[in-house]
Amino acid sequence: MIKRKYQIILLNLFFYFSALSGISFLPKNLGFCYLALAQDDNKSNLLTNQIIKTQDKAQLLKAFSELKDIYFKENKYNELIELLKSLGQKEKNLAPFINFYTALSRYQQLKYLEEAQKWDEYFEQGNAYKEQLLSSLKEAISSSLTQEPVNLYSRFLLWQFHQDQQDTFCEGALEELWNSALEYAKATSDIQPLKETADQFLSYNLKPKARELYSIYVEKLSQEKIKDSELKEIALKFYKEGNSELASAVYDVYLKRAEQALSKEELAVVLTEIAKAFLDLDRLYAEKMFKKIEEAGTKNALTEELTLLRGLNLEKAGEYSQARDVYLDFIERFPSAASSEKVNLKIGITSAYILRDIQTAKDHFKKIAASETISSEVISSLYYLGLLNQWEGDLTKAKEYYNCLLEKAKDDFAETKVLAEERLKEINEEKNLDYNLKTFLDACLKEESAALKMDKAQINPSVYSAKKGEEINIAPLVFTEPSGCLQVEMQYLWSGHTGKTKPLTTMPAFNTSYSEKGVKEINLVVVSPSGIIDRSIILIDIE
Repeated sequence: MIKRKYQIILLNLFFYFSALSGISFLPKNLGFCYLALAQDDNKSNLLTNQIIKTQDKAQLLKAFSELKDIYFKENKYNELIELLKSLGQKEKNLAPFINFYTALSRYQQLKYLEEAQKWDEYFEQGNAYKEQLLSSLKEAISSSLTQEPVNLYSRFLLWQFHQDQQDTFCEGALEELWNSALEYAKATSDIQPLKETADQFLSYNLKPKARELYSIYVEKLSQEKIKDSELKEIALKFYKEGNSELASAVYDVYLKRAEQALSKEELAVVLTEIAKAFLDLDRLYAEKMFKKIEEAGTKNALTEELTLLRGLNLEKAGEYSQARDVYLDFIERFPSAASSEKVNLKIGITSAYILRDIQTAKDHFKKIAASETISSEVISSLYYLGLLNQWEGDLTKAKEYYNCLLEKAKDDFAETKVLAEERLKEINEEKNLDYNLKTFLDACLKEESAALKMDKAQINPSVYSAKKGEEINIAPLVFTEPSGCLQVEMQYLWSGHTGKTKPLTTMPAFNTSYSEKGVKEINLVVVSPSGIIDRSIILIDIE
């Protein structure tokens, strides 16, 4: 505070001499700095007075939080701690708040020193700061009640500190925090701290704990006298914040009410609205909404567009068996739809490369290939029929399909033509199928590869649908067992329609684009020195 007053006095002197001489001694924008300092100083004084005078603990938390923000934005942690100390000497009942915000200041200060790489202060004062942090939290917890938010916040900060340090106290601190959160939930009607704690759990990827606290939060929220429309608005607010866990929990409560109050048709409209909203935010929750539409006896509400969206949503979520079921339902209900060929193609690819069902795959590919109208789906189906027969060893039939493809494609469909020509060359020159591609097909189709369930490797594209020429980033996510300090060397065997890029086995990610529309499958087998880790596949729709 003293240093801050000197800054304002010095700025006042600059303004004074500038006025006397008619010459500005102030650097550009310093006037704005003066105003900002003065405003912050005034706000700090107002908050300090409010803290001293108020007895309302909710107001105290708000005032302390605002005071903290003023000092944190300028990294003035020591100054804030001095101010807190002086406040504590004036009002003994502020002890829990003083101790919590002292600890929070030290926690943020340590983070700042690490990020700013101010190692001299970090190594000289770091241990002292940590000791003060821990002792302050101990005092904050012991001087507050379980039903008070500051107690819950203190316990969370204590766990957060141990978690960041990865020390032996982490597990015990988490257990105490969790028990405290449950006790807090029972003892008070102030539910905002529960949401904030759940948010923090989610940020540390502790999803089960976050979900449970969110459920308690929503249950308490629903017990309040809130109108259905208000509950829906609350769910929408959390959705817009990107908090799918909490948004879906509130929507579930809202839907329980809606099921009682709305007709089947009205309910279907609401469910459709929510399903569409969650297509990219939480695909499994979107599917939950689609199922509710069916369960409500309103399957007709699943229009051609919605059924297609549902299948694509399941496909993106990696729920391939369910996706195929939806696509099969689509073909049955909308056989003349413009997208029926594309859907049939996806059924074929999914059947062969994911569900190990070659016969179903061939049936759907043959159905498409018989079309008199030449399309990207017809050309792709001929390629897949040739490829499956080539893998099975029926080279004569494989050649027939490849040659038929080249004849029908003529000067179009260059990307698939190149692949067919490569396969024909292998057959004509009596060479083996491309190594990457054969490894992928073996991993998909051989009985001994049934353990490769695509749960250890995933391909994450930047988009699932793109325009011709649009750049797409393709990156895998591989889940491996811990290997100590040694980094596992992996090979990435890419194959399929990889577009303009032919990725090397050393490339875990690459950018590509496509010159022609259609469904493009990208295949991957991840290999370590000990063998195949897993396989994966994605489908990209090029419009």
